[in-house]
Amino acid sequence: MTTTAVKPPGKDVPEAVVSLYRKHEKLHPRAVSGWFSAWRWALVWATQVLFYGLPWLPWNGRQALLFDLEARRFFIFDLVLYPQDFIYLTGLLVISAYTLFLFTAVAGRVWCGFACPQTVYTEIFIWVEKQFEGDRVQRLKLDAAPWGWNKLLRKSGKQGTWLAIGLWTGFTFVGYFTPIRSLWAEALQFNWSGWETFWVLFYGFATYGNAGWMREQVCKYMCPYARFQSAMFDKDTLIISYDPERGEPRGRRLSADHSTRGHSTAVAAKPVGDCIDCGLCVQVCPTGIDIRQGLQYECIGCAACVDVCNNVMDKMQYPRGLIRYDTQRGMGQHLSPAQKLKHIWRPRVLAYGAVLLLISAGLLASLVMRTTFKVDVVRDRGSLGRVVEDGFVENVYRVQVMNATEQAQTFRISATGLPGLSAETRGDLVRLESAQASWVPVSLRLSPEAAGRAGAGSHPVTLVVERLPGAAGQGADTLQTGSTFIVPR
Repeated sequence: MTTTAVKPPGKDVPEAVVSLYRKHEKLHPRAVSGWFSAWRWALVWATQVLFYGLPWLPWNGRQALLFDLEARRFFIFDLVLYPQDFIYLTGLLVISAYTLFLFTAVAGRVWCGFACPQTVYTEIFIWVEKQFEGDRVQRLKLDAAPWGWNKLLRKSGKQGTWLAIGLWTGFTFVGYFTPIRSLWAEALQFNWSGWETFWVLFYGFATYGNAGWMREQVCKYMCPYARFQSAMFDKDTLIISYDPERGEPRGRRLSADHSTRGHSTAVAAKPVGDCIDCGLCVQVCPTGIDIRQGLQYECIGCAACVDVCNNVMDKMQYPRGLIRYDTQRGMGQHLSPAQKLKHIWRPRVLAYGAVLLLISAGLLASLVMRTTFKVDVVRDRGSLGRVVEDGFVENVYRVQVMNATEQAQTFRISATGLPGLSAETRGDLVRLESAQASWVPVSLRLSPEAAGRAGAGSHPVTLVVERLPGAAGQGADTLQTGSTFIVPR
């Protein structure tokens, strides 16, 4: 949208065009080294080794982590989960949410700055960019230079590497849902299915676009966390903070002893802060903000400005911590570290921690105590209740038995609830192989005498599925599920 100035009569006045939108300027973050940078790269390595390595890790004759949507089975190391175990996914999501709330209340956007996939892949892509185009100053010169063979080769090499990383990331992601070794064999033969090809390309180009081109725009404009983070912040949340009392007034000067703040008498006579206005804290920021302007929603808490400012303070022979992790209360009231720690463990944090501990303990206990098989019962709607030979009353059910282990198991099905009730299946026992599920037709029969005593109508019964002791040394378990038995009039 633009606005145009009105021309006075008889005069030619140039139109004034005011744009409401500023063109995006590409950021070239400067490389930085320091304690927080080392931690960030350690998490980059840890997350990517897990992400790229887990699908290739063999476990019980298959990959360790496999979400087989086609077979409706999810393998997580020794765990075999079915869609009926969706409650565990719900619990995991709730735990993740409360963990995010807890970390945010304590240390702000520390997740965003160190372990978020957008941050991790942006770090990788910027590293690749540095290998092909050099550090910040060299990249700026290359962007400003006219196109030539040198620029073309550097840019194309960078883009090709970005695409390769993106496609390999998409391939790995799909490998969590399709056995990755089969997927690789199909890729070598150019024999992927349409859906597999689509998702590899989709996630590959999403990684390429988000980490290579959009970068900080994802954090600033697309990620909802940047918008609601303020609801979880308070005056005792650790955030990246610039100390204006110590840093202002800022100004350039020569390296000097902290007591004189400069070699010349003019500088020594004028009180100045520790900030030398070098601008490095802005140059290293992946979102391009100036932390000296205070807390901003664009800050992802990566602490790159802390590292670079500490390096500058070392060179200037000033104390570290002009930019540091601190709380608004601690900075305003000049609290000691012990006092800040006392304020950090406040009711909100304790409540988040208690809820997180309870949910985690409950989920762990549920996983430990879960049975090694599952049972679902469905009545045969085509035959609610009928009288068969010799006057027996028969109801037919379909019982789904699911083996939730990777060993063969044997089951026996029986029924209780009415005197004289018997259960019949095709064969006395039901045998299921590793992680197999099967629908078993079950016929419940009631003698004429027992049916007469029970009377016409619907009667509650219980189907009992017993897992017999197997060769693996497992003891017998029993699952019971309720249903109804109908005696016709």
